[in-house]
Amino acid sequence: MRIPVATYRIQFEPRFGFRKAKGIVSYLKKLGISDIYASPIFRARPGSTHGYDVLDPGELNPELGGKEDFAALADQVRHQEMGWLQDIVPNHMAYDARNPYLGDVLENGPDSRYYRFFDIDWEHYYETIRGKVLIPFLGSFYGEALEQGEIRLGFDHMGFHVTYGPLRFPVRLESYLTIIASKVGYLRHQLGGDHPDFIQFLGVLYILKTLSGGEPGGRERYDQIKFVKHTLSALYDRSEKIRRALKQTLSYFNGRKGRPESFDPLENLLAEQWYRLSFWKVASEEINYRRFFCINDLIALNICRPEVFAKTHEHIFQLLEEGPVTGLRVDHIDSLYEPSLYLGWLREKAGGEVYMVAEKILADGEDLPAWPVQGTTGYDFLAAVTGVFCRTETEKKLSGIYRRFTGMQEDYENLAQAQKSLIVEKHMFGDINNLAHLLKSLTSRHRLGSDLTMDSLKQTLAQIMVAYPVYRTYFGPENGCEADSRILQEAVDKARQLNPALVYELNFIERIFLRRFDEQLSEEEKAQYQHFVMRFQQYTGTLMAKGFEDTLFYVYNRLLSLNEVGGRPDRFGIKLEAFHVFNQKRQESWPHSLNATATHDTKRGEDLRARLNVLSEMPREWGHNLKNWSRINRELKGTLHRRKVPDKNDEYFFYQTLIGVYPFGDACRAELKPRLRDYLVKAVREAKVHTAWLKPDTAYEEAYLSFVDAILDQDEDGPFWKEFRAFQRKVAWLGIFGSLGQTLAKMTAPGIPDFYQGAELWDLSLVDPDNRRPVDFAWRNKALNTIVARTEKNLLGLISDLLADPASGLVKMFLIHRVLRFRSLAQDLFNHGEYFPLVVEGKERDRVIAYERRLRNLRAVVVIPRFLSGLIDEGALPHGEELWQDTCVDPGGAGDSVWRNVITEQYLSGRQWPLGTLLEDFPVALLANF
Repeated sequence: MRIPVATYRIQFEPRFGFRKAKGIVSYLKKLGISDIYASPIFRARPGSTHGYDVLDPGELNPELGGKEDFAALADQVRHQEMGWLQDIVPNHMAYDARNPYLGDVLENGPDSRYYRFFDIDWEHYYETIRGKVLIPFLGSFYGEALEQGEIRLGFDHMGFHVTYGPLRFPVRLESYLTIIASKVGYLRHQLGGDHPDFIQFLGVLYILKTLSGGEPGGRERYDQIKFVKHTLSALYDRSEKIRRALKQTLSYFNGRKGRPESFDPLENLLAEQWYRLSFWKVASEEINYRRFFCINDLIALNICRPEVFAKTHEHIFQLLEEGPVTGLRVDHIDSLYEPSLYLGWLREKAGGEVYMVAEKILADGEDLPAWPVQGTTGYDFLAAVTGVFCRTETEKKLSGIYRRFTGMQEDYENLAQAQKSLIVEKHMFGDINNLAHLLKSLTSRHRLGSDLTMDSLKQTLAQIMVAYPVYRTYFGPENGCEADSRILQEAVDKARQLNPALVYELNFIERIFLRRFDEQLSEEEKAQYQHFVMRFQQYTGTLMAKGFEDTLFYVYNRLLSLNEVGGRPDRFGIKLEAFHVFNQKRQESWPHSLNATATHDTKRGEDLRARLNVLSEMPREWGHNLKNWSRINRELKGTLHRRKVPDKNDEYFFYQTLIGVYPFGDACRAELKPRLRDYLVKAVREAKVHTAWLKPDTAYEEAYLSFVDAILDQDEDGPFWKEFRAFQRKVAWLGIFGSLGQTLAKMTAPGIPDFYQGAELWDLSLVDPDNRRPVDFAWRNKALNTIVARTEKNLLGLISDLLADPASGLVKMFLIHRVLRFRSLAQDLFNHGEYFPLVVEGKERDRVIAYERRLRNLRAVVVIPRFLSGLIDEGALPHGEELWQDTCVDPGGAGDSVWRNVITEQYLSGRQWPLGTLLEDFPVALLANF
C-alpha cells in the first residue's frame, strides 16, 4: 500500500481548476508533500466553491477544466512521483433537476430507472406528499408564489418544464397530453389536416395516449420520451404556427396576476407531477426525503443499495484503476445507512492496496470502528494537539472571567442539551416525525407498545437523540458492539433523568436497540425493528453537527480555540500524559490516520487557534484587558429594545476573534473589516440567540456591525488600539511558538501529516468561506526557492533571519520543508516506529513536550516547548541556559550516541540534554541518531 509522506488539501473551484493546480505540483513536491489531497472534482452545481453539491459523479466538473487539463495535471502528478488522495461524496447529491438521476426521477416517478436511488419515502403518511417528493425551495408560500406568477410553465428543446426563478423541474410525459391536446383543432385549421407538421403533431398525441406500461425504467418508455421531445422541438423550430400555438398554451397555463382563477390550470398541472413545490420552511416540519445536515438542496442517496453504489462509483474506480487517483477520502460516513457495509464494498472494489480514510469525528474516549480504512481525516488529532497547548490549570480562572464578563451562569451540559433541542425543534422536527411514524407502525403490533402514542414517541426519540454523547452508534444487522450498548444506555439513562414521564417509552426503545425481547418477534418483525434502529442512527450525527458544531460553538465562548470540530469547549485542554496516551493508542491502532490541524471545515485557522491558546497562559492579563476594552468601547454600543448591542457574550466573542485574526505588524485594518463583518454575521446567526438563518434579525446584526466598524475605525493612537495592540502583539508572539510546536507534532506524531492549502505560512483564517480565499502560490514558490538556496549556503544564518522576521510566516515554511524532507528519508520510522514519551526533568519540565519515535536501531526525538508566557518577553526567543536553568531531556538509554538536529544540522551527545542547548538555534527540535 502507498502510505503518503504528507498530504496537501487543494480546494478546487472555478477560479482554481486543474490547470492552475498543475502549476503548483512541483512546488508541493519541493515543499515535501507526497500526495495531493483533492476536494471533490466531479460535476457540481455551476459556481460551486466546494464541490460537495455533486450533480454527476460520472463526469469531471467542466468548470475545473476539460479532460485535457485533467490529464495534464495527472501527468504532472505522476511525473513528480506523487500520489492523489481523492475526496468522494457517497451520502448525498445536489437536489437539482440538472442532476441526471434526480431529474429522471422527477420526470418519471416510479417509471424511472433511478426511482430507488435517493432516500425518498414515497409511501409517506402525509397524503399531500405520498407518491411525490417534496421540493421545498419556494421563497414564499406556494399559493402566493403561484398567484404572483413566480411559478411558470416553459418549453424548450428539452421539453416542457416548470420554473421558479433559476430553478427548473421537468414535467412528466403524461402531462404533455394535458398541455397540448387542446390545440388539435386550432392546428388542423391553421395547417390543414394533411400537412406533414400536423400529422407529426398527431403522432406525438398518439404516443402520449398509448404510453408504454412496461417495466419501470424500461427502454421503450425512454424511447417514447426521446421521440416526443425531439419531435415537438423540431416542430417548434420549423413551424411558426405550431410555435404560436405552444406559446398560447404556455400563456394560458401561466395565468394573469390579479386573476387567481387564471392559475387553476397550472395548479392542476402541478398536481399531476411526481413532486410537490413548497415554501422552503415547510421542510423543517414536513419532509419525505433525507437531507445532508438539514440543507434542503442536498438530497441523500441510498448508497447501500448495490445498484446505487455501482452507478455512482463507476468513474472513481476508473480513476483508481487507470490513475491518477491512489487513495480515497470518504466524506460524511456517519449518515450512511450501514457505514461498515459501504466501506466493505469500497475496499473490495478499490483493492487492498488503496489508502483510504473516512471523515469520522470521535468523541472523548471513543474508538474508531474496525472499518477497512487506514483511519480518520484527523479531527481527533486536531483536538489532542490543540488541547495539549491549552494550560489546563487556569480553567477556573478563565471560567470565572467568562462568567463575570458575560453574566452567563448556565451549566455547560444544560446549554449543550438546549442547543440540540433547539435544532430538533426548528430544523429536524420533520425527521423526528418520520422516525416516530415508522416506530408507531411497529409498536402498535406489539402488546408492550400498543399504548404508545405518536406524541410520546416523538418526545422520546428527540430526548434520546439530544442525549446522545457521540455522533452515532453502529447497531447493525448483527447487533452493535459493547461500546455501542454503553452509549445507548448512557443516552437513555440521561433521558430518564431529564424526562421521567417518558420512562415507559424509554424502556421500550431501549429494548428495541438492545434486542431484549427478540424471542417474542418473528424474523420479519426483527428485520423491521432493525430497520428503525438503522434509520434512527442516520440522524444522530446531523443533530450533533448542527447543535454542537454549528450552534453551541458560537454560544459557549469561554476559550474559542477549543470550539473546534472534533473538540469540546468544556474540556479545557488535556494533560501531557493524556496527549502521550493518545499518540500511543494511535500508533497501535491507526498509525496511518491523517494528522490535521486545519481543514476546509475548521472554525478557525490553525495559527489563530494557537494564538488563542495563549490566553489560557495569562488569564489575569486577559481579564484585565477585557474589562478595560469594554469600558473604553461602551459608548460605541447601540440600543435595541432597551438593551445594549452587542450583548456581552457577542462582545467577548469579538475581542477573542480580533486577537486571533489581527495580522502581524500593522497591516491595514480596512482589509480586515469586510472579513470580520461577514464572519460575525455568520457567527451570530449560527448562535441563534438574537438572530438566525431561518429568521434573521437584521436590526441586531447591523447594530453589532456598527459597533465593530466604530472600533475598527478608531484612531490608532486612541486608548483602545494602544492597549489592544500592546496585548495582541504579546499574544501573537507567544502564539508563534505554539504554532511551530503543533506543526512539528503533526509531522512527527503517529499519523500522516495533512496540510490545508496555504497553511504552510501563518493560517489566521476564519470559518468558510474565509478559509477558501485564493492562495498566492507564486509568492510561496519563490519564497521556498529562496529558503532552499540559502539552506545550502548558510543554514544557521537563514534561521536567524527567519526568526528575526516572523511576520512573513517563512519560519513555518522552513520548518515544514526541513522535517518533511527528513520524513521522506525515514518513512519506515514514522510509519511503523513506536512512540515513547521521554522524561523531562528540572524546574520548567511542565513546559516541555518530549517524545521519541523508535524502529529497531533508528530513533528520532522531538522536543517542543509550550506555555512560554512568563518565561520570555515579546520579541525574545526561548533559548539559553539562563531561561531554562536545570530543565533537561533524558534521551533514555541512548545518551552515548551522537544525535543530529534535523532542523539546524547541529550535533548533540550526552546522557542529558539541557533545554537551553537543545533550543539554542531554533524554537523546536527534532533529533535523529542516523
